[in-house]
Amino acid sequence: MSQLSRTRIYPLLGLLPFILLVIGFLIMPLINMIFQSFQSNEGAFGLTQYISIFGDAFYLQAIKNSLTISLISATVAIIIASIGGYSISRLANRENKVMVMITNMTSYFEGIPLTFSFIILLGNNGLFTLLFSQLGLDIFDDFNLYSWVGLIIVYIYFQVPFAIMLLLPTYQGLKEDWRYASNLLGGGQLSYWLHIGIPILLPGIIGTYTILFANSLGAYATAYALVGSTYNLLPLQIGSLIAGDVFLQPNLASALGVVLAIIMMGALWINGKIMRKVRRDLK
Repeated sequence: MSQLSRTRIYPLLGLLPFILLVIGFLIMPLINMIFQSFQSNEGAFGLTQYISIFGDAFYLQAIKNSLTISLISATVAIIIASIGGYSISRLANRENKVMVMITNMTSYFEGIPLTFSFIILLGNNGLFTLLFSQLGLDIFDDFNLYSWVGLIIVYIYFQVPFAIMLLLPTYQGLKEDWRYASNLLGGGQLSYWLHIGIPILLPGIIGTYTILFANSLGAYATAYALVGSTYNLLPLQIGSLIAGDVFLQPNLASALGVVLAIIMMGALWINGKIMRKVRRDLK
């Protein structure tokens, strides 16, 4: 075997465990899910499950609710993260490292542990709820953590640090020389951001927003731990159909999973179209 062949084969052998992992845990389950989605409960092939989904107002409401909560939480989170990420990027080196470390740790705090923490602090008998009640302050009297508002707040909380970590490299790409050049040419702060800052940051912000949307759309553990089956969300319906206590319908759950995947891929496709247009306008 020639030296050139060995240099090509050895990297491929190193990737073999990763390739097997992707095939076994991503590609094969995806193929099986698509295959099951076209099976009826009796085993016949067809569009029975998809007809059931789009002909049932209950499942259409689940899709609508999931899209709504994803859009709201992703929009609020990207606004907060854009401001927070820029503020962190402007800190001195030592403070910047500390804030990045805290943000990085916080970005992994989600799911059941995060929900449990919110229940302890802001639940009906939570620490802050009882504390302000004892102080005679009615701040949390009209607030219900186990509601749409509470669910959106929890979603936003775990989205913000994740978005900041994704945006930080984009902010670090802004060079101070560009600001100095803008000032020398007579441009102010507004001119700098309109013609230099925002055009440079916009692709990263749009890409991060799409990731946040997909992340919240598929979130299951957080919603299940907080509201259970009280609210009609697409991931909760999928979970109830494959691990519920009443009727299990894995084929219908597979069809819902395919619908969820198509929505995510549609969001990524739209993101790609917007990104190409933004990059073309920047040239």
